[in-house]
Amino acid sequence: MPFQPLAFKRLHPDEQRQRSQTFLEHMKTRRTVRDFSTEPVPLELIANAIATAGTAPSGANQQPWTFVVISNPDIKRQIRLAAEAEERENYERRMSQEWLDALAHLGTDANKPHLEDAPYLIIVFVQPYGLSIDSATGETKHVKHYYATESVGIAVGMLLVSLHQAGLATLTHTPSPMGFLAEILTRPPNERAYVVIPVGYPAKDAQVPVITKKSLDEIMVHVE
Repeated sequence: MPFQPLAFKRLHPDEQRQRSQTFLEHMKTRRTVRDFSTEPVPLELIANAIATAGTAPSGANQQPWTFVVISNPDIKRQIRLAAEAEERENYERRMSQEWLDALAHLGTDANKPHLEDAPYLIIVFVQPYGLSIDSATGETKHVKHYYATESVGIAVGMLLVSLHQAGLATLTHTPSPMGFLAEILTRPPNERAYVVIPVGYPAKDAQVPVITKKSLDEIMVHVE
C-alpha cells in the first residue's frame, strides 16, 4: 500500500487550550432528549454528521458500519410499534428489579413516541463480516471484520458529537432484541443493528432529568 506525508497543522499552545476548553464547554450542554419537535431538519446536516462518523478509525480500516437514515413516516411507525412491543416485554418480564431500579430516575418506560416525532431516525448497523464475490467462482465469500463492534462504537460517538455541533438533539436507543430492524429495513445478513438514534430539534416543552456526571478526578488516572 502506498504512503503519503501526514497533513498536520501544529497549533500554538494558547490556541490548543482555547479550542480544548471551548469544545469541553460545548459538549457539557449535550443531553439525551426524549421529547422531539416534528419540525423538519435539513438532510444536509444528517449527511454531514454521517460523513464525519465515516472518518472514524476502524480495525484494519475495514469501516464495518452502515448508517440507515429514515424519514418515511410509515417506516418510523413500524419501527416504533415493533420497538414498543419489545420494550413492553422488557419492562414487564425480562428486566430484573435491579435494572428497573437503575432506570427509574430517568423516567423511561415502554412508550417511545420519539421514534415517530423525530424527523429522522438513524439506525446504525455493525458488520461483523463483509461480503465479496469470488471473481473465479462467482461465490459470495465472508470477509472477517476485525474489532467491528469497537470500531462502530467510536463512529457512533463521533456521529453524536457532530449532530450536537450542528445544533441538533439526539437519543441513543437500544431496544432489545433488535432483530426487527434488519427485517423492516431489509438489510443484508452481514449487518446487525447496533443503535437507533432519533435526531431533530427538541420540543419547546422538552424536559430532561436532573443528573450529574462523574468528576475528572473520578474518571482520569494519570500514571507518571
